[in-house]
Amino acid sequence: MTLNRRLLSQFLTASLGVMFLLSVPVARAAADGPDEMIRRLSTDVLNNIKADKDVQKGDVSKITAFVDTKVMPNVNFTRMTASAVGRNWRQATPEQQKRLQDEFKSMLVRTYAGALSQVKDQTVDVKPLRAGAADTDVIVRTEVIGRGDAVQLDYRMEKTANGWKIYDFNVLGIWMVETYRTQFAQEISARGIDGLIATLAQRNKSGSAEKKS
Repeated sequence: MTLNRRLLSQFLTASLGVMFLLSVPVARAAADGPDEMIRRLSTDVLNNIKADKDVQKGDVSKITAFVDTKVMPNVNFTRMTASAVGRNWRQATPEQQKRLQDEFKSMLVRTYAGALSQVKDQTVDVKPLRAGAADTDVIVRTEVIGRGDAVQLDYRMEKTANGWKIYDFNVLGIWMVETYRTQFAQEISARGIDGLIATLAQRNKSGSAEKKS
């Protein structure tokens, strides 16, 4: 399998939206509704990104630390990875599941690195939430507004005991998990779960080498 470079480029913009989850206190996030969480964080996070020159330059180590401490508490990354791997997730051993999560996260972090260097004067328009008070699984729809055309950016979110968590997102109507699921299924069919892990690891290694060169 070739992990499509065009696909990664498409999700550069989407990853801007995921980074809007930075710097939210867990206790405060638990009290927010899903749309309120996204709306409140957008301005604060964009300002934080604009103030951090290392992040703007795509410093992968800085962004990795950023993601681990700020983003991951607000994302159900196990569900995100399991959904991307699909039915083969249950066949993976605990060690394979951990490797899949680690390599998948590394790939997305490198996507963030490219996206953050593009942050200029973007703002986010959060659309009215079409959900009831009892709903525990919702889609929050937004638009990222910058110098060009507005970009559709939506989030699938679930309500947990610790507040709302993101487990999927889309840009321009393309859902991230669904897209990767197709590619991952092809790789697993051809080379097995270990083959997928190896492909992700090689892609991350190649990306690291390109960054250094």
